Amino acid sequence: MKRSYVIYPISYIVVILLCGLLLAGLVGCASTREEEAIVIWHWMTDREEAFQELARRYEEETGARVRFELYAPSDAYQQKVMAAAQARALPDIYGLLGEKRIFAAFIEAGHVVNLNPYLEKGGWKDLFFEKALAVNEFSPGNEYKVEPGIYGVPVDVMNIQMLYNKDLFKKAGLDPERPPQSWDEFLACGKRLKEAGIKGLVGGWGETWMIDCLCSNYAFNIMGEDKVVATIRGDVPYTDPQWIEVFSLFDQMSKEGILIGGIVTMGNKIAEQLFANERAAFAFNGSWCVNVYKEMNPRLNYGAFLPPRVTDKHPMVVWGGAGSSFLVNVRSKNKEEAIRFLCWLTQRPQQVYLAKETLNLPVNKESLAEIPPILAQFADDMKHVIHPNILPVQELPRVIETYTKGIQAIIIGVKTPEEVAQEVHAVKERELAKARGKR
Repeated sequence: MKRSYVIYPISYIVVILLCGLLLAGLVGCASTREEEAIVIWHWMTDREEAFQELARRYEEETGARVRFELYAPSDAYQQKVMAAAQARALPDIYGLLGEKRIFAAFIEAGHVVNLNPYLEKGGWKDLFFEKALAVNEFSPGNEYKVEPGIYGVPVDVMNIQMLYNKDLFKKAGLDPERPPQSWDEFLACGKRLKEAGIKGLVGGWGETWMIDCLCSNYAFNIMGEDKVVATIRGDVPYTDPQWIEVFSLFDQMSKEGILIGGIVTMGNKIAEQLFANERAAFAFNGSWCVNVYKEMNPRLNYGAFLPPRVTDKHPMVVWGGAGSSFLVNVRSKNKEEAIRFLCWLTQRPQQVYLAKETLNLPVNKESLAEIPPILAQFADDMKHVIHPNILPVQELPRVIETYTKGIQAIIIGVKTPEEVAQEVHAVKERELAKARGKR
């Protein structure tokens, strides 16, 4: 892997002062560092070389050693973390996979440091994209009854958008520099591509969370955030005409022949291969795809754009926020040094290096001017980001499962949008009744 070294003489001094001031009132100027290394667990094995280089630089600059231990696949990694939590044997820093309720359970069990006191010192908090921190934040009055605060440090950000192949657009007689902005334009593009013998949209929709993602994008666009939240609370039924309109978009894409065959059983890795090999003109994928596509086809000529809006009444939003985060173990003997390292890791020089080496969006807002152009297209739309975990309420898992599988059934033509709406409504009512009975 080619290494990029960026030197910022003035910024280097600022970083040292910032991280020193951050902990001055808590650890004292004369504190001694533990001789043992700071141990970090994560599942990002594709970034091992970059992380090892950063560990080397940190030791060179500060004298403190850092050891990254990366594990894959993610399921095995999560089992390792769960077992370590039960044995109270978590490392100094670790990543956590799973829903927000799992995050809350780790906090309640005393496995995670509340980072608010550290983030508020020296302007550290101001470096981050707001939505990135929000994913790791528990607000006052949260449904999990967790003490308010920010419990994780994001090391990158991400969002999920539409992608299009510029060369296939040109082949179909479409403007390669103008992706569709509206739903009608999207359908018209799909028709032109079909006439040219080019497949339309590919996505890993065998993984239902990706269907949930696009479905919620259009729910926010068609009915607005307040009505979506009201639905989650149980005040608006899924049989509402606007929810049927959302489900009908998938029916329309299927009937217009825009969706690639087999999309409802396709894993995202296969979908990425098809788009990278220019077998489809559109893809629905996250900013992590920049690194994936580079490995699969370095010559791929493509761009990113927001999902085409159905209406101008409400903004189009995309899922996004923190891509990967690090948590600090409350019981760590190296807790203060671990936090000092995370402060250093999120400064501009390190974030620029990570963005260039791993092709993931940096979490530091000051780093954006130095990232690759395709990543900049994703970064430009961070202002449109939302995520279920930062809403005041979260939908019940059984309800999400019902409407995502229902959308799969709509796509293959075995159910109508109205039938799916009725099924989701029935499950929602049943799950709400169960929740009330437990109170």
